[in-house]
Amino acid sequence: MTMDDLRVEREPVALPSPWRSGRFRLFFTARSTSLLADGMLMVSLTTAVLGAGYGAGGVGYALAAWMAPIVLLVLFGGVLADRFTPQVMMVGADVVRMVAMLALAGLLAGTDVRLWHVMALLALSGAATAMFQPGLASMIPQVAEDIQRANALLRISEAICTLLGPGLAGLLVAYWDVAGSFVVIALAYACSAFGLAPLRKLGTAPERSEESMSRRLVTGWQEFRSRSWLWGVIAVWAVYGLFVFGPALPLGAALLTEQHGASGYGWIASADGAGTIVGGLLGMRVRPRRPLVAGACAMFFFSLNPLAPALGWNFALTAFTGVLAGCGFAFWGVMWATSVQSHIPLAVLSRVSAYDVAGSIMVIPLGRALAGPAADRFGADHVLLFSAAVGIVCIGVMLGVPAVRALGRAPEAAADA
Repeated sequence: MTMDDLRVEREPVALPSPWRSGRFRLFFTARSTSLLADGMLMVSLTTAVLGAGYGAGGVGYALAAWMAPIVLLVLFGGVLADRFTPQVMMVGADVVRMVAMLALAGLLAGTDVRLWHVMALLALSGAATAMFQPGLASMIPQVAEDIQRANALLRISEAICTLLGPGLAGLLVAYWDVAGSFVVIALAYACSAFGLAPLRKLGTAPERSEESMSRRLVTGWQEFRSRSWLWGVIAVWAVYGLFVFGPALPLGAALLTEQHGASGYGWIASADGAGTIVGGLLGMRVRPRRPLVAGACAMFFFSLNPLAPALGWNFALTAFTGVLAGCGFAFWGVMWATSVQSHIPLAVLSRVSAYDVAGSIMVIPLGRALAGPAADRFGADHVLLFSAAVGIVCIGVMLGVPAVRALGRAPEAAADA
């Protein structure tokens, strides 16, 4: 890696702001409302399951029921998005999620709440999310000419919704009731569907090929594995998810709460969210020649996330490291999403994105499941120190992949390299 890899280029011709596109404004509004609903869901679900008397174990089963269909079905979501267009699949997914949330609200308004009913409705919502997620990558190049700035704006929206969603759900549960919070979540998904519905006339048409589902999956896999920069990053990311993302949240939350109290942990989490917004703003302005190299260098800061609680740093320093970690993670996210959307043909982008999503999230639940037993055996602080070290090594390995270092901002630059 050289300083030339991080050099910032100016656009030869200034691209129009995404805000000038009515299609992007619709997409941004729809995506923001669905993100807000996702942010509210965990608080509302936890409150509902605990209130029904099923305890922490019940919460775990409910979350597993929601997460499992996403992991199992996301690849099929990518195939169907390329077959029927992402917009059709995303609108349909939002409608299904809206119905599932309204059914949950009706269930919780009654007196006899069965855990398996809750799990079944969450599994339906998770399956719809698997149909929704792969199409996101394919929509962005169709609604904005400046793909990088569009991704940065969406990353900022995600950070804000992640901060506001749990608080809004908490207010609704406290001052209305838990069933009412699910009604609001359903309305948010309905708003997302209404925002996406007018985008049916986008440039790409549904695929008319009569290939089977398995053949389409194979085509997506061939497109995925033919790009060493793509599968190289996802291979590293899988290890990162298992040993860093997996333990960092549950063990970090436990140690930070112990060290700084619940209120202190809340402020530290907010600092992380603020850093994510800063990273998104940087992603709007900074255009490095080698985006994956620049993004990976920013991800070195994320190792501060498990390191701070492991070493017991004071509140101010821990909050500052949260800002840096959030900033690095968001900037990487913008660089990665922009690279994928710029270098993958639109006709197969949903399928390739599905392999990206599957490879990125598949091992995180396993990492979280193993975090508790590992902490009991070695101590939470030692596990987090190990996570920080693995994080640094993983990013170093990623930067060692020649195709990652060579990938430029534009497809032709990558081909020349």
